[in-house]
Amino acid sequence: MGYIEAIKTAVVIFPFIAFLFTLPFILHQYHKYGSIHKFRTLIIYSFILYMITIYFLVILPLPAIDSVTKPDRLMNLVPFSFVDDFINKSSFIINDPDTYLKTLTSSSFYVAAFNILMTIPFGMYLRYYFKCSLKKVFLFSFCLSLFFELTQLTGLYFIYPYPYRLFDVDDLILNTLGGILGYFIMGLVDNFLPTRDEIDKQSKELGKTVSGLRRVVLFFLDMFIYFILFILVSIFTDKSLYIVFIIYYILIPYFKNNQTLGGMFLNVKLEFPNKRLIRLIFRSIFIFLYYFVLVYFLIIGSIFIVNYLNLNQFISFALYILVLLGIFIFYLTNIIIILKDKKIFYDKLFKVTYESTIVIEEVSQE
Repeated sequence: MGYIEAIKTAVVIFPFIAFLFTLPFILHQYHKYGSIHKFRTLIIYSFILYMITIYFLVILPLPAIDSVTKPDRLMNLVPFSFVDDFINKSSFIINDPDTYLKTLTSSSFYVAAFNILMTIPFGMYLRYYFKCSLKKVFLFSFCLSLFFELTQLTGLYFIYPYPYRLFDVDDLILNTLGGILGYFIMGLVDNFLPTRDEIDKQSKELGKTVSGLRRVVLFFLDMFIYFILFILVSIFTDKSLYIVFIIYYILIPYFKNNQTLGGMFLNVKLEFPNKRLIRLIFRSIFIFLYYFVLVYFLIIGSIFIVNYLNLNQFISFALYILVLLGIFIFYLTNIIIILKDKKIFYDKLFKVTYESTIVIEEVSQE
């Protein structure tokens, strides 16, 4: 029952962990490959779910802190004790098939079997996606198991006054064995799956085209970097809003292959048919007016209306909410337009296209 509860908890927690991981994942994929490969995404997120699950299987269920007392012993350092337990405590008789099914329900069997099964997927992931050798799988499986055992030995990193589970050298042996078995099992099936190098190459092929999502990520990454620079420069001058904008959206792209800092990171550049500097300047002015000044006047205008008309607190709050909702819809509409791979009006106006700078030959050999 404890195993089922741990798995349920992992499934509940997974969306929150996945949400926190998604933005770094997207940035890394666009930086390295220029695209997000669906099969790679499935592998990575299933690996995250798997790691969360086995972690919860190790630490759950959590007892009440005041119920944890000093145990009679902290560690079992005698290797292969599980073999003695199986011989002495299970009802297994090799020449009596009637004992086989009962043996499966014996804790001396299923605890040891679980410790092996728990890390078999770990070895499979390491060999297939992370391209680890047998030696590395052995080392990483042992380290993972050691991390789990130390988690238990320290009472969940000293949250508990004493360990609530035994540090067991047999767990180290069985978990490491599971990782090694996973390595060999993957060797039997990996011929039926695309290799990591094939996934990388396909990703870079897809990355030759700048997708709508990649353009959305570029937009917000540029905006984020711009505001960080704006805050830093504002320490020295009250003109930082304009100075940083000119530097970031005009001067840097002009001297750096039509790329902003965000574009360099995401391997995206702008292409102009002619009169590059003039188009770049006027396009940047439109972006400034469209995304910054318009929103600025909406906010300032709402503040002026509230103060000028002496509106009561409820109406003032409702007006602010309405303005914020309008800004949200404004940005959401633009995002949807870009996601559909359609050009925003200022890109059409200045005949700007987005080009990928991903190089196909640079396939990862990690």
